[in-house]
Amino acid sequence: MTPVLDLQYGEQQNPDKLPSEEQFSSWCSAALEGICSLDEPELTIRIVDEAESQQLNGDYRGKYSPTNVLSFPFDAPPEIPIPLLGDLIICTSVVEKEAVEQGKTSTAHWAHMVVHGCLHLLGYDHIKDEDADVMENLERQVLASLGFPDPYKEDNS
Repeated sequence: MTPVLDLQYGEQQNPDKLPSEEQFSSWCSAALEGICSLDEPELTIRIVDEAESQQLNGDYRGKYSPTNVLSFPFDAPPEIPIPLLGDLIICTSVVEKEAVEQGKTSTAHWAHMVVHGCLHLLGYDHIKDEDADVMENLERQVLASLGFPDPYKEDNS
């Protein structure tokens, strides 16, 4: 499965210092494989700064601080067959800061945030402990298939 990816860069984002479109596509494909029923799912990934992340997080979640990834699933009526999954908004500075704080490589944390966001687009969440266990186990499996370490294990450097 190859998703149709619309990769967008917000203000002050330098694509040359970020994962490539091929990496984003590979991470999305791995997250969606075997879970998503669409043949060619479409999604947007927008890479943003802290100001845009904070604005969206405040507007849609009532949390007035930047966050690593926001997921906006597209919920079409069942009778309308449309392959659109939704949008992911990823904040560069938050992801980079978290990678350092968590002892991860930047690439591993970017991959984790994309996989995490894709699973949210598919309806997974981590509000309840049992749901978090399911989602985190899926994340571990997908990331392992991509050659990345367990994102929840301490010191992944």
